Amino acid sequence: MSEIIKVGMADLKVCVSPDAVTTLGLGSCVGIAIRDPITKIGGLAHIMLPDSTQIKNNSNIPKFADTGIVELVRQLVALGANQGRLVAKIAGGAQMFAFQNKSDMVRIGDRNVEATKKKLSELKIPVLAQDTGDSYGRTVVFYPETGDFVIRAVGKEQRVI
Repeated sequence: MSEIIKVGMADLKVCVSPDAVTTLGLGSCVGIAIRDPITKIGGLAHIMLPDSTQIKNNSNIPKFADTGIVELVRQLVALGANQGRLVAKIAGGAQMFAFQNKSDMVRIGDRNVEATKKKLSELKIPVLAQDTGDSYGRTVVFYPETGDFVIRAVGKEQRVI
């Protein structure tokens, strides 16, 4: 019997097929789903902020794109995934509030997506699909067995990327 493992905000979890991982309420946060298609080992990180170096006394590794993605990859490899085969899908990074001001502080969703793509690129992990931006929140479920990343949003058709 498979289990769907819940990932909290500023959290990450890994699993082996047929288990899946889910996170609720991705607004400006980004959900990063990574898997090894051969071993069917996968995981999901729910990151809140782009850059851990901007925060003093930070101990929450999964909270940031730069440290959370590295830790997710570390845990996947420890479970038996091959880093050279890893592929990713991302969702979230919405602009949840309408502001006239386009400063970086209110562009947190865009900045999270940019930081996520940058870190994945540095780690040579291709992004196969994404559902990011716009102005609505998302709930996601990731199935490492198939690579399906199911995206649900209020008032929208369910998408699978």
